[in-house]
Amino acid sequence: MLSSLGLSRSSRTPAGARPDTGPARPGPPEQPRTDSRCGPELSAPQGLEAQTCVLVSEGRTWGRSYYRNTSGRALDAVLTVMGPAGRTVQIRCAVAAGDEPGLCETPRGESAGAPDAYSAVAEFAVPDDEGRLLLRSGSNSPAPAGG
Repeated sequence: MLSSLGLSRSSRTPAGARPDTGPARPGPPEQPRTDSRCGPELSAPQGLEAQTCVLVSEGRTWGRSYYRNTSGRALDAVLTVMGPAGRTVQIRCAVAAGDEPGLCETPRGESAGAPDAYSAVAEFAVPDDEGRLLLRSGSNSPAPAGG
């Protein structure tokens, strides 16, 4: 009778053994949690929008600035993350012109201190000799007045 059901002595689970039930949860493995602290979304009249954040995950901290550049020209961005005891990381990003959103991100570094001890600032400027500043966006900037 066992063989007619597709079971044979060799296919049965031995007494006391647990059948392989597979992963506890179906789907892709769970990603590590990333906490973020972001300033407000800001815009410049020249056609630039940005929001800057400090991110923390698995004992590492980094900065990220999300932007959209509809100014019609390429820009330069400098993103700086400042942490406890004068720790600073800075990166320069080329900001292409266009309607698609982009991001500038610093390398991830080992966290040293509480997440709220970190801040990030992104400065967007015209890439010429004068480097005219168009927008400064910070992770701890207050919301713009009247908005």
